[in-house]
Amino acid sequence: MKEPRALTKRAQYTLVYQQGEVWASSLVVMKAAPNSLCLSRYGFSVTKKVGKAVQRNHLKRLLRETMRLRSLKPGWDIVFIARSVAVNADYHRLERTVTELLARAQLLESNE
Repeated sequence: MKEPRALTKRAQYTLVYQQGEVWASSLVVMKAAPNSLCLSRYGFSVTKKVGKAVQRNHLKRLLRETMRLRSLKPGWDIVFIARSVAVNADYHRLERTVTELLARAQLLESNE
């Protein structure tokens, strides 16, 4: 099933890479750029440096799950870029890292 809040086109990712602000941790880099929509969209990037396809897909699934129940402030496009050490991290550590990055960027709704 297609996620309505997902970045799907290459141009959307490119726009965030070029115009977005950057927040980084040891596991994940987050780039965010404002959009003109009434919702926030997000996507994930995991390079081949991280590992083979099975490892990359597993990491993307974990990152998607960390975002599934999040309520974000509207009007942002966000890209999460996994670093190679993230492949060894468990779900709880990734979730904590993503939460910290979103909080530092002030993109979480006030109820979280």
